[in-house]
Amino acid sequence: MTVADSTEVGLRLVDVLDVGIVSGLCWVAIAWVREARARVALGGVAIVTALYGVATLVDLRLTTTILQGFIAIAALVLVVVFQDDLRRFFEGLTLWVVRNATPRPSSDVLDALGALCFSLADERTGLLFVLPGREPIDRFLDGGQHLGGRESEPLLRSLLDTKTPGHDGAIVIRGGQVTRFGVHLPLSTEFAAIGAGGTRHAAALGLAERSDACCIVVSEERGEVSVAWRGRLTRVDDGAELRALVEKFLERTAKRRREPWFRSRIDLARRRWREGVVATALASSLWLLTGPGAAVDRTSRSVPVVIDNVPDGYRVAAVEPAQVDVEFEGRRRDFVMAPEDEFAVRVDGDLVDQGRRTFSVEANQVEHPPELRIVGMNPIKVRLDIEAD
Repeated sequence: MTVADSTEVGLRLVDVLDVGIVSGLCWVAIAWVREARARVALGGVAIVTALYGVATLVDLRLTTTILQGFIAIAALVLVVVFQDDLRRFFEGLTLWVVRNATPRPSSDVLDALGALCFSLADERTGLLFVLPGREPIDRFLDGGQHLGGRESEPLLRSLLDTKTPGHDGAIVIRGGQVTRFGVHLPLSTEFAAIGAGGTRHAAALGLAERSDACCIVVSEERGEVSVAWRGRLTRVDDGAELRALVEKFLERTAKRRREPWFRSRIDLARRRWREGVVATALASSLWLLTGPGAAVDRTSRSVPVVIDNVPDGYRVAAVEPAQVDVEFEGRRRDFVMAPEDEFAVRVDGDLVDQGRRTFSVEANQVEHPPELRIVGMNPIKVRLDIEAD
């Protein structure tokens, strides 16, 4: 047998790039799932998909056929029912590259806004302020009037006057500008999180579930101030706590444009390193189980020659050649994951004392992982240099 021309199989640069790209996509997807309303349903789909992978690996054909149809139906349902979450995911991919920074309000505006919220809470005047983040929210805003005036206490108090038609809606504040008022928002159905809150709280939480906007809501019945952000509704007790939450929101969504893009991506990776580890492990597993990792290929490997059963009084000084080139066929993942110590050419040297120095090498003398198949060898003979002890 001779070794045909073959390409060395292993982790090539293109494979590392392939896994890196998929890891990045998985990283973004995992971060999105943690905040998506569809995360529970997506968890169920992930379990079924993992079961399908196991069934494919062990060749459970009936189970694989049934799960294929189930996954197709589940994917269709997810696209229809959770289209807002999916749209937010794809928007997030764009925003991850293009920094759509939100204008940052001045410190005076933040102080005035916090003081106004607690002042109106004491007066039992309800309000709902919306601070947009990086994600577009126009599709969630219904009705209202465009304004474009500079934020000030007199302006906000006039908009919140109970005698005006827009006082029950939300007021959108971008940077230091009041851009819209009297706006209606989508309502949340998380009644446990809303608790004793009313329609304003449901609207604030509804927008926080669908975007990265921050909503400040004041209850006119209880005189409480709450903040809805990242799908959570949190009550605040004073202006300092409210300012801290708003600052945290701005730090996440209102990055200054002069910050280098690469440095901002490094900072993001440091904050989300756990998701990165999981994403890399997932991408590596996918590479091994599907696509390039599962493709059948051939490779030539130099296998060391090991001499066994040398009679007493003799010693092997040298083996020519010390290695045999063996061509294997198998899946790429089996080549990559095969340990070096599982490969050896075993030559029985029990005839050395009878003067034999040249030995033929057959395929059954080659130790290798059972997943790989031998298709060629070169050379097919080895010569021993024997010395007497």
